[in-house]
Amino acid sequence: MLDGGAMFGVVPKTLWQKVYPCDENNLCNWAMRCLLVVDGDRRILIDNGIGNKQEEKWLKHYHLNGDATLETSLAQAGYKPEDITDMVITHMHFDHCGGSVNWNSDKTGFELAFPNATYWTSKQQFDWATNPNRREEASYLKENILPIKDSGKLQLIEEEGEYIPNITFKLYNGHTEGQVIPAINYNGKTVVFCADLMPSAAHIPMPWIMAYDTRPLETLKDKERFYAEAIAHDYVLFLEHDLYNEACVLHETPKGVRVKAQGKLSDFIAV
Repeated sequence: MLDGGAMFGVVPKTLWQKVYPCDENNLCNWAMRCLLVVDGDRRILIDNGIGNKQEEKWLKHYHLNGDATLETSLAQAGYKPEDITDMVITHMHFDHCGGSVNWNSDKTGFELAFPNATYWTSKQQFDWATNPNRREEASYLKENILPIKDSGKLQLIEEEGEYIPNITFKLYNGHTEGQVIPAINYNGKTVVFCADLMPSAAHIPMPWIMAYDTRPLETLKDKERFYAEAIAHDYVLFLEHDLYNEACVLHETPKGVRVKAQGKLSDFIAV
């Protein structure tokens, strides 16, 4: 759960609470939704949530709720963490990459949660995360980041491209530097994992930008660029943080870009 004002920035509560409810403490409930892509012998996981390394005192600020875990969700799909071949990290804020690294058995050090995976992120984001500005510093936890580098399994990209067959990595700034947004070619459709470029369907209107974004004007530019592509090519947008909708598609209206349809991912593609 996160403060609604933080999640909707300059948008007044009288507007955002109509589309995304909050409790008496102004807290909204959000998802930490990851995506597993299976393509032949490759099993690609995109983001991995908050993990289980942090102390209860730290976790209580985020009011974790619900019964799902990444491990149980993978098991329901028939996989274990050891089966993941590629771990794509959109950016290194703790709620996107905290599950990358676990404590070892006696809690004297750390080990990769996906020991057989190549870990992917952008060089821009890694450099930003390891030398953070004071505004973002609390979102970058060294124990989530440095063990990946030390493992030798970290691959850093600097330009957009298809680094995994059928998955193109696109780069966006504004929320943070070099956020990796994967676009997945699936049976002729493009499914885009939106991460924090667009955390929920409620964030579709152009000025609805999180207060967490370090450079909101850059976010505006990149949202505009992304929307033009998404509408032109009928992208299916997979929503990481929207508690109520897994996916949506967009269209242009007289009031600007809006949600055309929203629901489960299976509403838009055969899975």
